[in-house]
Amino acid sequence: MNSPLKVTLLGTGTSLGVPIIGCDCDVCNSTDPRDNRLRSAALVEWNDQVFLIDAGPDFRQQMLRTSVRKIDAILLTHEHKDHVSGLDDIRALNFLHRKPIDIYAEKRVQDAIRKDFAYVFSVIQYPGIPQMNLHHISTGSIEINGMEIIGIRALHYKLPILGFRFGDFTYISDTNYIPSEEMAKIRGTKVLVLNALRWEAHLSHNSIPEAVKIIQEINPEKAYLTHLSHQAGKYVDLIKQLPEGIEPGYDGLVIDL
Repeated sequence: MNSPLKVTLLGTGTSLGVPIIGCDCDVCNSTDPRDNRLRSAALVEWNDQVFLIDAGPDFRQQMLRTSVRKIDAILLTHEHKDHVSGLDDIRALNFLHRKPIDIYAEKRVQDAIRKDFAYVFSVIQYPGIPQMNLHHISTGSIEINGMEIIGIRALHYKLPILGFRFGDFTYISDTNYIPSEEMAKIRGTKVLVLNALRWEAHLSHNSIPEAVKIIQEINPEKAYLTHLSHQAGKYVDLIKQLPEGIEPGYDGLVIDL
């Protein structure tokens, strides 16, 4: 893959987002736009192809503020609502391009989509419903429109999820364990985006110290933290506490490779 890669972090927050409804903490009251975090998602652009990782409840807002006019494929890490509930809004792109959008997910995730969006797959097709083609993806390599994408197995507590590697870029969210054989797939990555919920340990997410340890083991040229909660602290404080080469991600951050 010799063509340049452009990655945009569309959202870098947790399932509740930041600020959180009803919270009066310093982070949720921050006027720094880098502390305002939509639900985690990323956009990968290569040649004329546009790949979206996850489509949560903020999908519409993320597309509007990034001025995205097409998506060639959506890759889903797992079926939790903060990663899939925005799929109904692909309708606007269906109308614009007059074709379904290809969605890549594991079978379990596809089953969840068929249940949650049953009206999309019903015998009677209501006018204007989202149009999607579901495709299987799992660990290992798959080619989508000329782009080789490697699925990386990780665990979100006991739930298997997928991270994705595009050439020199790897994105993994919602995990607190990556098996050693899957860590091998990440090695050589130049830029790594990895989840880090907060400073304290959590049942199903990396803490910031745990994420830093993984990043230092992989040793990419640059790493960004995502899926950050308000408990991680303000951006200006957090960046001072991280080792060189590791930074908090923020909504709208563009990474060029």
